[in-house]
Amino acid sequence: MDVQMLRIDSRLVHGQVTTNWIRVLDIDRIIVVSNSVAKDHMRRLLIEQAVPSYIYINVIDEAKMIRLLKDERFNHLRPLVLVEDVHTARLLVKNGLLVPKINIGSLSFSDGKIMVTDSISVNDQEIDDFSWLHRQHIRLEAQKVSSDPVKDLWKILENEALV
Repeated sequence: MDVQMLRIDSRLVHGQVTTNWIRVLDIDRIIVVSNSVAKDHMRRLLIEQAVPSYIYINVIDEAKMIRLLKDERFNHLRPLVLVEDVHTARLLVKNGLLVPKINIGSLSFSDGKIMVTDSISVNDQEIDDFSWLHRQHIRLEAQKVSSDPVKDLWKILENEALV
């Protein structure tokens, strides 16, 4: 599978994805990988309806995505892969998803998290997952839309003395 972008965004499909990333990436579909969304019919339907009709969208769980990564019948796909959290990105890479970089759009703030950019907050588990991805030589790029400057998330975590 020729993944054009792996994006971590707690909001999954929203305006920045549908109006910007779809336009600038050479994709033929969006694959949303989320165990919770794959089981939630209403949320799944809302996500599917948010995508323009000319783009295919699949909402699948982690196990199915791992099977697809190993199935040569899907090697021709050029998707944008969207995940809600860092741990899912780590799981996919660990199971064969090949990407040189990961785009991080938004990680919502909640108790126990530290804001490191205006749209990215992290906790200890996420820092551990980002560290693992960094050790795999994957660039971690904080960027909401393609016209925004790319920020090196690893350097931001270093500057915050989190890694």
